[in-house]
This record gives sequence, structure tokens and C-alpha cells, in this order.
Amino acid sequence: MNRTARNSLLAVLAAASLGLGASIAQAQTSIPLDRVYVIDQRGEVVMSGAGLCWRTGFWTPAAAANDPAGCKCDKDLLPKEVCEPPAPKAAAATAKPAGDKITVAADALFDFDKATLRPEGKAKLDEVVAKSKAIKLEVIIAVGHTDHFGTEAYNQKLSERRAAAVKTYLVSKGIDANRIYTEGKGEKNPVTKPGQCPGPKSKKVIECLQPDRRVDIELIGTK
Repeated sequence: MNRTARNSLLAVLAAASLGLGASIAQAQTSIPLDRVYVIDQRGEVVMSGAGLCWRTGFWTPAAAANDPAGCKCDKDLLPKEVCEPPAPKAAAATAKPAGDKITVAADALFDFDKATLRPEGKAKLDEVVAKSKAIKLEVIIAVGHTDHFGTEAYNQKLSERRAAAVKTYLVSKGIDANRIYTEGKGEKNPVTKPGQCPGPKSKKVIECLQPDRRVDIELIGTK
């Protein structure tokens, strides 16, 4: 390489070096006090040709941890929790109300075609009371049912009276009346299948239809 070419190359390199230094100096004049990396006029960190961030004279690992670009520029030098914060803890699951459904045959609670509790029926309801005290009770739902003998209107009233009798007894055992909901379904929701108990009213058919004469009692609360 002749002397003229070599001098020209050195001049270009010197100019480039001065230009880079001027760019960095210009960037440094606008660095906010809380930043420890050189940033350009766009607010972006100035990178070297090797892809490294230019640090200011105020750079320390502790200061870098508070700089918005700290994790981008010096992740390996910062505490792990700074750049990889732990995932937020999931909110503690709240207990969901759980239902405990008890079906009591109406024949165990009442005589046939009656709505007055029998001693055996009271014993069954005492079990319900015990279960309700084992949970944080939300509500008790008592739904009365009948078989298909009798008119639909009569069976509706009978099922309602039976459910009301259950509520009255449970209240007498200390359960808040406002927590007991009663309903009568009459003959609308039989358990027996169509044709399972055919024939006119007789002792045999009445016994066959016993599953339909029932009171569904559901306890809802949290354990």
C-alpha cells in the first residue's frame, strides 16, 4: 500500500471514530439521571458493534437493576428475581357449597295419604339435623312427592303439606327457618317407570309405587 492510500485510510478511520464518539457524547447529554446506560434521542439504549450496551460512569449492578434496560443489557449480572419475578400466587380457592341429597321414603315419614310425621320419620329427620350441624349450612331444600293415586290437585297439596311438616320439625330442632326451602311436586316426578306398577289401586300396587311417595331433602353448605 502506498503512502497516499495509507494516509487516506487512517483519515477515514479517525473520522469514523470521532463520529461514533460524538454520537455517544450527544446521546449522553440527554441521559436521565436514573439511567445507567447510554440512550439515543429515541430513548433506545446505544449498542456497540458487538451488541453490547454502552454503560455510563454511574453504572453499578445495583443501579442496573433499577434501570428499565438492565435485564436487556446485563441479565446475567443481576439477581434472578429482578429479571424473572416469581409468578403471582393463585388466589386461595374458596370453598364451594356442596350438596348432600337425602331421599326419605314418605312411608317412613308419614302414613299412607297422610302428612303427619311418624316416630320413624322423626328419627330419619334427626339424621338430617346431625348432618346439617357437621357443615356450615347454607340451605336445606325439602321437596315432597306423591304417587299417581288421587287427583293431580290433591297430590300437589299433599306433597306441599308433607314438605311443610318436614320444615316444621327441622325448625323445632334448631335449624333457622329462613334456611329451609320447601316445595311440592305432586305426582309430576315419579321414580317408577311407566307400566312398572300396572293395575287399579290395591295393596300390591301401593307397595310397588312406594318409591314415588318420597321427600327429597338436600343439604347445601361448606365443610
